Amino acid sequence: MNTEELIQEAIEEKIISFNEDKTRVTYLLQNKSRNYRTEEIVQVEAYLKLIYEYNYPKENIKLFVPVTMGSDNREADIVVYKDAQGKQPFIVVECKTQKVSNAEYNQSINQAFSYAVTLGAEFVWATSIANNSYYQVSKQYPQQHEIIAGIPKKYGKAPEYQYTKGGIGDAFDLKVVTEEELTTKFKQAHNALWAGGELDPSAAFDELDKLIFCKLVDEEPEKLGQPPRIEGQPYDFQFIKDIDEETSIKKLAERMHKLYEIGRSRDKEVFKEGIRLSPQRIKTVVGFLEDINLGKTDLDSKGRAFETFMDSFFRGNFGQFFTPRKIVSFIVSVLPIKNSSMVLDTSCGSGGFLLHALDKVRKQADKYYPNYKTIVKEATRHYKHWHDFAEKNLFGIEINEQIARVAKMNMIIHDDGHTNVVSCDGLLPNDEIESKTGNKGLKNNTFDFIVTNPPFGSTVKQIEQAYTGNYATFHKEINWLEVNSKRVQRPNQSTEVLFIEQCFEFLKAGGFLAIVIPDGILTNSTLQYVRDWIAEHFRIIAIISMPQTAFAATGAGVKSSIMFLRKYNHKTIQNIQDKKATLQEKIKGDNNFIWALDAIKQEKNQIVKELTGFDKPNNLSIKEIKQTDEFKAWRGEINTYYRQKSDNLKEKLIKQYNEQKSLEDYDIFMAIANEIGYDATGKKTSTNELDFIGQELEKFISYLEDE
Repeated sequence: MNTEELIQEAIEEKIISFNEDKTRVTYLLQNKSRNYRTEEIVQVEAYLKLIYEYNYPKENIKLFVPVTMGSDNREADIVVYKDAQGKQPFIVVECKTQKVSNAEYNQSINQAFSYAVTLGAEFVWATSIANNSYYQVSKQYPQQHEIIAGIPKKYGKAPEYQYTKGGIGDAFDLKVVTEEELTTKFKQAHNALWAGGELDPSAAFDELDKLIFCKLVDEEPEKLGQPPRIEGQPYDFQFIKDIDEETSIKKLAERMHKLYEIGRSRDKEVFKEGIRLSPQRIKTVVGFLEDINLGKTDLDSKGRAFETFMDSFFRGNFGQFFTPRKIVSFIVSVLPIKNSSMVLDTSCGSGGFLLHALDKVRKQADKYYPNYKTIVKEATRHYKHWHDFAEKNLFGIEINEQIARVAKMNMIIHDDGHTNVVSCDGLLPNDEIESKTGNKGLKNNTFDFIVTNPPFGSTVKQIEQAYTGNYATFHKEINWLEVNSKRVQRPNQSTEVLFIEQCFEFLKAGGFLAIVIPDGILTNSTLQYVRDWIAEHFRIIAIISMPQTAFAATGAGVKSSIMFLRKYNHKTIQNIQDKKATLQEKIKGDNNFIWALDAIKQEKNQIVKELTGFDKPNNLSIKEIKQTDEFKAWRGEINTYYRQKSDNLKEKLIKQYNEQKSLEDYDIFMAIANEIGYDATGKKTSTNELDFIGQELEKFISYLEDE
């Protein structure tokens, strides 16, 4: 039973009761009432587990038991006795709040042991729900506490292990947990790894990832070609009692290394190095996760738990931020992605866009095969529908190797899709990406959809990267109003502009790009050339303006929009460019541009040659006059005047061009979202305008598909 089921059973049997708003709990057998918060929540669960899971008589369980230690009077949270009179203590239980620090938790173990020694109890159970520790108190002096797999059920012996498939006999089956419980377990396991100073938070995160990976391998070995676990067989991912504590922990570590290598042999790119934790540290992490069933925990719950933990860690330790789920969900929901679609995120971060694309296809499978949970043939088709998409059609590129591994782990936790996530600079030419990663699927002109939020605010310098010459936007366009103009490379270019062009290369003709961009690309006058390049290469579908606060909670304050584009085919692009060149030549011809520009130049040269308007000193020759400061100043004024005259002519032609250059006439979906379901702090709000906008945009895109 889960916690709520335990509580409901206990209420019906009049073991506990709550006040109307459930802020106080009353233990009816002891007639004691407490505020229902922090440690008391843990105590209620432990108390009810002793009754319903460990089968101890409720009359033999006492709460808030006085313990006299010298002159100090203390109180044990729970004591299980062998008798109803409370004369023969058997188990001492110490309960700590779920958010207890590792140091405080260890202190509670020592405290419980001291109570057990004083009372004469045989076993100790320390619990914070997220973490559980079990000990047997030795009968020899000086008394010690030895770690065991779990406390006995109903006055039996301490079990060799606690968890088996199906929970046969005295063992338990793994349990499904809530999102909040799982998030707490992840965070506390991570804190326990690095708080002692042996590992930095980043290394601790990697090691925790590896053991989560081991947990998944242990639960479903058949997914990696191993024999399936049979009913009653104990899981490897748990503490199993051997001849002594040291041997038990050593063998636990050996089992984890074996699980890791099984998984690693099939997914060598997930982790490139072995587990680096000591056996004792491995035991610590296993203690947090051994009782849960990750495979059967609700997909959304475990996904959100991992992402919540991961997001807070990376934002705090790396300054990384990931696209908020509301925005990711909006973008993916409006696109006609199906299981045959090729999907890419060129800056995938933790994999949010990829996960939502996978979830979209998985939900399509639910509709196509509604009886997949009960009919074997439908189950096979259902699995193939979404898993083939995850394995063969879903791709991600992430420059940070650690975050790329996290993305893979995130995908694995969500039931796969990690195969084609690679760590590489997403701006490299596709052949270099293939060479560096070994992935042959990341080719140009391949993808139906690219969904991405590229890094903002940084630039790539021409002198630093060899690939800059491949990008059109890294070059200044040949000026159609400059005679003998040459193509010149810019000294640098912003990453967001380069990613737009890179996405164009990866897309098939007709493929969709949904990209988060800073508003400067849409509004900055100096970036008109970028907007022109986009208009030549894409059909602009939609621009959705986000509020200033859209990314504030994740640490980014740049005003942004979401741009939806569809790649033109080569013929359309060539037609647009030809129309552009034809119009430019027509305007130049209509205005006799070359002749007019030459006339301005000739007029200027004639004035300078004849010194027209210059007050010439009579005592100097022409050669001497041209050496004077007065002449140089006058000539500068003449040059400026005629340069301005040339510029005025060019501006006249540019104005004519801009007025006539409407090469493609089509509708663009435009919307402003002021409320997007959360505020600047990330707190949920009641209004999300993206829901309505998404419905209308999905219809608009569907209409374009039908054209």
